[in-house]
Amino acid sequence: MSRFTDEMYATARSTSHGLVTGEPDAPLRQSWGEIHRTARRMAGGLAAAGIDHGHAVGVLAGMPVDIAPACQAIWMRGASITMLHQPTPRTDLAVWARDTETVLGMIEARAVVLGAPFEAAEPLLRERGITVVRIDQLPEGPDTDPVPTTESDVALLQLTSGSTGSPKAVQITHENFYVNAYAMFDRVKFQLDNDVMISWLPLFHDMGMVGFLSVPMQFGAEVVCVTPLDFLMRPVLWAELIDKYRGTVTAAPNFAYSLLARRLKQAEEGSLDLSSVRYMWNGAEPVDPDTMDALAEAGKRFGLNPMALTPVYGMAETTLAVSVPDAGHGQVLDVIDADLLEALGKAVPVPEQHVAHTNVRRLPTLGYLVDQLEGRVVDSEREPLPTRSVGVIELRGPAVTSGYVTVDGFRPAQDEDGWLDTGDIGYFTDEGLVVVCGRIKDVIIMGGRNIFPTDIERAAMRVSGVRPGNAVAVRLDAGQKRESFAVVVESNDHQNHDEVKRIEREIVHAVFSEVGVRPRTVAVLGPGALPKTSSGKLRRSATAIHLH
Repeated sequence: MSRFTDEMYATARSTSHGLVTGEPDAPLRQSWGEIHRTARRMAGGLAAAGIDHGHAVGVLAGMPVDIAPACQAIWMRGASITMLHQPTPRTDLAVWARDTETVLGMIEARAVVLGAPFEAAEPLLRERGITVVRIDQLPEGPDTDPVPTTESDVALLQLTSGSTGSPKAVQITHENFYVNAYAMFDRVKFQLDNDVMISWLPLFHDMGMVGFLSVPMQFGAEVVCVTPLDFLMRPVLWAELIDKYRGTVTAAPNFAYSLLARRLKQAEEGSLDLSSVRYMWNGAEPVDPDTMDALAEAGKRFGLNPMALTPVYGMAETTLAVSVPDAGHGQVLDVIDADLLEALGKAVPVPEQHVAHTNVRRLPTLGYLVDQLEGRVVDSEREPLPTRSVGVIELRGPAVTSGYVTVDGFRPAQDEDGWLDTGDIGYFTDEGLVVVCGRIKDVIIMGGRNIFPTDIERAAMRVSGVRPGNAVAVRLDAGQKRESFAVVVESNDHQNHDEVKRIEREIVHAVFSEVGVRPRTVAVLGPGALPKTSSGKLRRSATAIHLH
């Protein structure tokens, strides 16, 4: 057996911890042992459907109560999981079915495991000749022992957030899973008897699937899992679950903390107790220090420890974790000279007493690289750069994927020395903390300066009327001598002409104050208009296409 599956089955035999699903309407707690017993029968159902060692299986299901045993059953068959992109009420189902067929062909899937709330997709899939196995029927299978697995077996094909038309999937092995799990567990000093994980993250995203499902399943951690829809319908539910279950570890992208901060401001005094939280990870999209400050302020009344608010760095290519700060430090900002950053690519610290007289950037540090991962920053010739020089971050280690499955076949992710180009621009501080400035493909070059879209977006989001987390800066005329940029935001007031004019004017002013250059154009759109990935990240390149 691989160490990952070995430990998962041993955990099921020995732990009393488990998974809580079904909040807030019908909470159900199952121990990892109970989930394992269901998975053994599901594995029998998969065997009957012809799923065997080395096969790829697509999963289209939304409920954690179904996904947990189904995933374990697929691993018990020695097969790999691909969580398929999920249609939303706005999705064109014919387009979705075509894209899904492309993905299933790419991974050479033997079947799709289908569960609630996507049962209506069954005829769409079947008419394309795709084998469909229903989650609700799988437990009718016979109790079945797991097949042997090896470290190099593929456990997960994680679809990347990007164009569904030309999909690619990060190939994650059993060894990758095992190494990453220990790197995270050791860094956060996880205590199985005291820690409780709380998550509403989508299980088709690496932070949800790995951080809050496979890792707790492997180790036997207590975890409470609801769906993204539960959170979006009532963001305060997240805080209520922390209170009810004495949650200690949770995670989300920046936009969610912005929502939570607003709900906590409106919550009644004494209605929540958030004092149990040790770690509130902020990852998966750029971290806005202002959001973290607003959350610390709003959470104070409810006992939320500001030192629990922790920016982190992760990606599917390293299975999940890249860098995680030690507990108890809170948000640690690197205050640097903005002009030297843009003109010379140097992150030069500005002493406290000079901040008032200098053009500064406050960038969140994202902790130290986790164990068994090494990193470097390189220039355009891939030569390593010294500390505090800005360049492309490269990573190497046993949790790093060997490559991608694409429609054109396998594509390696590492060079001959094992280095992965992350596509992120950043630097290391003197203490070894990681700082990410942005994506290399999004940087805007104006007058010899590198301007990072996140700085522009942060300024735009301070304008009243702009929906939190819904501002995008996009390059115009990329690669031309006179590159420029546009700012596109969402607002609930998009049909009010006077309000739109005010928002446009104030965005130009705010952006100029922040980065010293004006956008060529500002567009104010209605809610839901900005293109996003399946996991909710803004898609800058797709937004740029909409402008032309």
